[in-house]
Amino acid sequence: MKSNIHESQNKFSIMSKDKVNEISISYKEKIRTVESKSVKSSEAAAKLFFESWNTDTIGFQETFKVLLLNNANKIKGVYQLSTGSLTGTVIDMRILFAVIIKTLSVNVILAHNHPSGQLLPSEADKKLTQKIKGAAQFFDVNVLDHLIITPSGNYYSFADNGLI
Repeated sequence: MKSNIHESQNKFSIMSKDKVNEISISYKEKIRTVESKSVKSSEAAAKLFFESWNTDTIGFQETFKVLLLNNANKIKGVYQLSTGSLTGTVIDMRILFAVIIKTLSVNVILAHNHPSGQLLPSEADKKLTQKIKGAAQFFDVNVLDHLIITPSGNYYSFADNGLI
């Protein structure tokens, strides 16, 4: 009986070493980035973000998005990273940087909404921005701005206010 158990364990051990998960990474452009618009101001970025927001939820559910850009600030896409509650949302840095790296983005603009209409950033907003900016430096990615969008379409720019 001992011999069979030992023999069985060896087979399992050998089979486990032979099998590994395969990881595939892909990014497919529907619109060529070189043909897209360049983002040249916080106002242009805010307008683009606001147009991508779900108007049914912007007033009651906080959402975090990232605008992915190439080195000429041409738009690669907008990715919705998280959706939360009335007063906050959780940002998973691993997912954020997986998206940035997967798309080979060089520059990014962050954005989240404040359902309350409050334009000023909270301390948590400021700390998160600095955390993301610090992590981005390891990947040679530039965080150009972080915008707070309100349900009325108004916005606050960290860059325009010297916070980035």
